[in-house]
Amino acid sequence: MEKIKTITVVGAGTMGHGIAEVAALSGFKVYLADIKQEFLDNALSKIKWSLQKLYEKGVAREPVETVLSRITTVVNVDDEGRYTEEFAKILRQTDFMIEAIPEKLELKKQLFKFASDNTPSHTILATNTSSLPITEIASATDKPDKVVGMHFFNPPVLMPLVEIIKGEKTSDETVNTTIELAKRFGKQTVLVKKDVPGFIVNRILGRFLNTACLLVDKGVASIEEVDATVRYTLGMPMGAFELADYSGIDVFYYVFKATSERGFTITPCKLIEEKFKKGEYGVKSGKGFYTYPEPGKYRKPEIPKELAGKVDPSLLLALPVNEAAWLIRNDVATKEDIDKAVKLGLNWPKGVLEYADEYGIDSIINALNRLKELGVREADADPLLLEMKEKGLLGRKSGKGFYEYGEIEEIEKETLLIRIEKPVAWIILNRPDKLNALSPTLLKELSHALDELEDRNDVRVIIIKGSGRAFSAGADVTAFAGVTPIQVLIFSRKFQELTLKIQYYSKPVIMAIHGYALGGGLELAMSGDIRIASEDAMLGQPEINLGFIPGAGGTQRLPRLAGISRAKELIYTGDMIPAKEAYRIGLVDKVVPPERLDQEARALALKISEKPPLALMAAKYAINLGMETNIWTGLNLEASLFSLLFSTEDVIEGVTAFFEKRKPRFKGK
Repeated sequence: MEKIKTITVVGAGTMGHGIAEVAALSGFKVYLADIKQEFLDNALSKIKWSLQKLYEKGVAREPVETVLSRITTVVNVDDEGRYTEEFAKILRQTDFMIEAIPEKLELKKQLFKFASDNTPSHTILATNTSSLPITEIASATDKPDKVVGMHFFNPPVLMPLVEIIKGEKTSDETVNTTIELAKRFGKQTVLVKKDVPGFIVNRILGRFLNTACLLVDKGVASIEEVDATVRYTLGMPMGAFELADYSGIDVFYYVFKATSERGFTITPCKLIEEKFKKGEYGVKSGKGFYTYPEPGKYRKPEIPKELAGKVDPSLLLALPVNEAAWLIRNDVATKEDIDKAVKLGLNWPKGVLEYADEYGIDSIINALNRLKELGVREADADPLLLEMKEKGLLGRKSGKGFYEYGEIEEIEKETLLIRIEKPVAWIILNRPDKLNALSPTLLKELSHALDELEDRNDVRVIIIKGSGRAFSAGADVTAFAGVTPIQVLIFSRKFQELTLKIQYYSKPVIMAIHGYALGGGLELAMSGDIRIASEDAMLGQPEINLGFIPGAGGTQRLPRLAGISRAKELIYTGDMIPAKEAYRIGLVDKVVPPERLDQEARALALKISEKPPLALMAAKYAINLGMETNIWTGLNLEASLFSLLFSTEDVIEGVTAFFEKRKPRFKGK
């Protein structure tokens, strides 16, 4: 590494001039070569503009002219298309060359042969190709051990990832030196140990985008439904089609074409080809899957949030996960590097294997089978996934998948089953033969369970659900035989105390509702923070049919959620309503297919669990208490809690992580 003083970047386009800027910022002498001086002048202009912005923001510590002084331009091809002697002279001074010319194999081979003939023996020759094989490029040289892939991401100045790709004859010394150089550039690296088409990021992204396209092509979902699920359910920065438009549909068309020609099996999606042939490339042309008012100017498409979840997220994740499993099984990359690559290279909030563990390996395999039924030929489950399923390594719900999460704790009570999947705890109402009717014993055990879980720092979110065919069909009427009014009053008060405990619990509580949620069951559900219902759920307050009224908060919480008139109608008539109607009036927050209820609840709980516990508690108190008072008192409470949080370690961690551009690790202190 100490030998590297001079770097030559060949190609002054978007990637080339960005790489040259990164190298100059890192203190290296840089030569920037291209076929025309006008290309080089344009590149220098863009570098100067970028450096000025970085300097104004305090990212670049040296003045613009100081950094620019390290960059020298050279025209490397003469009028007859031959490499110039001036270029050869520069190569003889070069310690490390990075090629960023157009993605044409013959062009790259010609360059690498010339570079091999004109560089010192120690010089490393790197290619920034995103899809072409390193081994084929290296075959044009007499020192293939010095040829390596060094794939930057756009824009190189801002994107933190570099994929380092080892060709068949690339030496370990070359790989290690390239990794060290990338670190000197301030980048993080992942190692692609075998020269496979698309490397890590483009293989996984290709699977993801093609799946999204096929689901629309085959009539499973609309473009907006896919993108709403990607953006809002999976939490990715852009929808799949939105990303295709932003990056350029033509770019993905060529990448798919290049990788498939080199053995990457992919079921063609005619939508991408149709857009390509029409010249509808996305933002750059003003129209792609979405329309943009001005070509070249990006405007975020409006995608309705209520469409999120219309597509099973497992369907979108299945092929990317399968691809990741193939990469691991074939020793192309480690699981850690795969997840690091998609998080840094694609800005995904979680690694593809972290998503797999979250949704469940069994769910991923089921989704692959569904894709296979749709005619997706590459949807055969990888042997690694099948082996994991056979061994019960299903992810978070089993305590181990691609990663370990600790043993699952299960505590069985008389009427409850408590399941702890750190940092989430499930409290399962466990009287399935009684449709989880709420008895005094159940209420007592539920209250005690909440108390016990509140004291555990390793539990951050609670999910309450029912076993069997229902969430809870209401209070156990058989328990009221022969009771006096005062005994009923005591029961009602204790039930109200429980719902208040949940409403003002120090941790978020998610209610996962399926089947019946009636009477006391609905009152229990309404005390939670968030309600997710399966499509088969039926909700109602039928007490009027038995001659009494809701007694555990139904007359108070139902109007606050659904509005006074709708609440009166439901209570007066005792009618049950389906989940979709409950969603429409605001009684539940999300409706999902029955088979996805646990998955959706777990995903939301895990997302919330990553946030600072003290801030979550403060937000919950401010909202819930504020709703019960006037705005002046509520605002005062909010200001008090807001200021108190500034004394916590979590605020320091949150701010520090923001400036360091990393994920915060909150401790609840």
